[in-house]
Amino acid sequence: MMKQPKLFLTVGLPCTGKTTAARRIEIEQRALRLTKDEWVKALYGHENPPSAGDVIEGRLIEIGLRALELGINVVIDYGLWGRDERSALRQAAADLGATVEMRYFELTPAEQRRRLDQRQAEAPHTTWPMSDEELAQWAANIDIPTPGELDGSEPIDGPPDGFATWNEWRGHRWPPSVS
Repeated sequence: MMKQPKLFLTVGLPCTGKTTAARRIEIEQRALRLTKDEWVKALYGHENPPSAGDVIEGRLIEIGLRALELGINVVIDYGLWGRDERSALRQAAADLGATVEMRYFELTPAEQRRRLDQRQAEAPHTTWPMSDEELAQWAANIDIPTPGELDGSEPIDGPPDGFATWNEWRGHRWPPSVS
């Protein structure tokens, strides 16, 4: 009998420890790690086009969902700042009979800046420059997960108005191609 697969979701702003944790999960849980920044860097180098990032996220999600279907644990390693994104992925995992473990990472702005500066100095090929203004704007826009979201006790929200299913919303949020 196949073990129930698990979807791990890393949630947080840049430089808060998501990728470090995802690498650990990958090894400890024998999970397929899907890290958006690695793909964007490989395909676009110094560029970070938002439209391409959304498409890459969507393609990685489709790979991850297929892996769950095959009984393989998966760790999605990118911010997932929106509750809708997390709800859509929680529902997709549930539809496939997988469980979900969500991990939220946060730091003080000073520690986040220190880590970003260190990453820029030691491994600039792994990241992009980010201003303090961008970091502050992103911090203001993240939907911090609720305790019930994190421990799985909170029911999954219904899809937003205008969408009959989370699957339909996923196709809208993560388009199949760059336009």
